[in-house]
Amino acid sequence: MKKFLSISISLLLLAGVFSACSKEEAVPEGTEIVLSDSDITVDGEKVTSDKSGAVYVTNDIVYYEEGHDFTYGEGSEEEAHSKDEADAHTVVHISKAGTYVLSGKLSKGQVAIDLGEDAETDPEAKVNLILNNADITCEVAPAIIFYNVYECCEADEDAATKDVDTSKAGANVTVADGSQNNINGSYVAKIYKSDSVVLSEDGKEVEDADKLHKYDGAFYSKMSMNINGGEKGDGVLNINAENEGLDSELHLTINSGNINIVSGNDGINTNEDNVSVTTINGGNLNIIVNGSTGEGDGIDSNGWLVINGGNVTTQACATSGDAGIDSDKGIHINGGTVFSTGNMLDRISESKQNFAVFTFAQAQENGEFLLKNSENKEIIKGEVENKFTYLIVSSPDLAEGDYSLFKGETKLQGAKTVGAANGVAPQMPEGMTLPEGEIPQDGHRPEKPEGEMPEGMTRPEGEFPQGGQRPEKPEGELPEGMTFPEGMTRPDGEMHPGNRPQQSESAETSDVFKITAGENCFVSVK
Repeated sequence: MKKFLSISISLLLLAGVFSACSKEEAVPEGTEIVLSDSDITVDGEKVTSDKSGAVYVTNDIVYYEEGHDFTYGEGSEEEAHSKDEADAHTVVHISKAGTYVLSGKLSKGQVAIDLGEDAETDPEAKVNLILNNADITCEVAPAIIFYNVYECCEADEDAATKDVDTSKAGANVTVADGSQNNINGSYVAKIYKSDSVVLSEDGKEVEDADKLHKYDGAFYSKMSMNINGGEKGDGVLNINAENEGLDSELHLTINSGNINIVSGNDGINTNEDNVSVTTINGGNLNIIVNGSTGEGDGIDSNGWLVINGGNVTTQACATSGDAGIDSDKGIHINGGTVFSTGNMLDRISESKQNFAVFTFAQAQENGEFLLKNSENKEIIKGEVENKFTYLIVSSPDLAEGDYSLFKGETKLQGAKTVGAANGVAPQMPEGMTLPEGEIPQDGHRPEKPEGEMPEGMTRPEGEFPQGGQRPEKPEGELPEGMTFPEGMTRPDGEMHPGNRPQQSESAETSDVFKITAGENCFVSVK
């Protein structure tokens, strides 16, 4: 069995800045749920097991059960758990709309919010969960999960946009002032609906099956979710995740609060393809992917990532080609402070605030990185634990001008690239066009043209490449009709994940980094 291991959080905001709730802090209003391994109480009374109650407890946690064959789901043996493991967990169910104040400690359990199957279309089906010194550990599933509440937005790919309003969402979380909250969670691998499994002709493979359960994050919502801080904004939410950290199946909006995430995989994931939007309007967000799963982006949105404010610090997995901030449809930095590291550069779209991308000649070891302006004023600083090759920074104070980048006391140098921070797309061969006139995003290829591949280029094993992999490089020059823009050269043999920009032949390295309006990209930093 794969056991959940607690991981110490060593992020910037945890250096004694915030403390636990003091006696002076007012208790938030709402139904009070006090967690305990022995006696859970609701408004001072022992919690009921009667399922008609607004709050009740059972031992019916959803988990990936051991002992099944391949027709059960997609989980591995390591992701499966025994019935005894599952039954050791107490599930605190919230089944009615309202405000609930959660405190106390549950060493093996889960808080599950489910207002019923009709809740998704009911604007009154809303829960505000106030975390007020809550400590929850779940070893077989998410520690907190929203199943059915009101969904304020449509999952319509044709009408999808980066500008979403989740203010009326049914899943709402508030981090109470002065509180310290620890959410330690696991996940549930994909389980099939038993009546929907279609097997291959020989009965050895699942050809088609509908999903019954799949919950990747330690803190999870099936509906759009809002995260807020209190009036003072000094409460802390620590999420310690075996797999992913904070997940929503549609949209996630962080308005305020202090959130620290240590995760085995993606720190944040919003997972409706080409629809989901992760929006950060304020607060302090710190993410470290510890690499226990072998991969993981800091923030991964299957739609858009929009940063309008707050302080965002992310570190992707040190050993994989993942990004500190990642998005399928585009990243927009309109405000706030961003310090993000990783080993892949994802597309950053038109943004309202200046940003800079530093591409390092070699993977960087941990340490402090500091950007100063020409007046020696500190603009942005970050302490990095994971190895990385890309650093993205942005700040309201990142004005046009000259800057110096330091690693510790050492001043670094590099060269500005020709073209955008995401690389410049080569001219397309005759017969191939970009979909809808846009530059393809990382990991997505242009539409396949009718007919054959251009002369000199062959398709590997007869298939159009998937997952961002290029076709085999032909011997000699590029095929007729395809050229690289002036000043950009092909890397040795392979394209770097994220289309690593190349240094212009005429560019000279310097320890002065000149920032201009919009996006800035510097390479060969060392």
